[in-house]
Amino acid sequence: MQVFSVEGMSCGHCVKAITNAVQAKDPAASVRVDLAAREVGVESTLSAEQVIAAISEEGYGIKLV
Repeated sequence: MQVFSVEGMSCGHCVKAITNAVQAKDPAASVRVDLAAREVGVESTLSAEQVIAAISEEGYGIKLV
């Protein structure tokens, strides 16, 4: 599982937007969002760069932990 630090997440809508963004690129991806820790875990065939691009497109600041 790849873990990313994501800035700007604050609610359930953010969780859904991030999950949908990743799963739009890989429908089989598993996405775990921890709002309190500002972390997103992704288990997917996508590269870290592809995950970062997908979440960045939603307007969040993101980096690999």
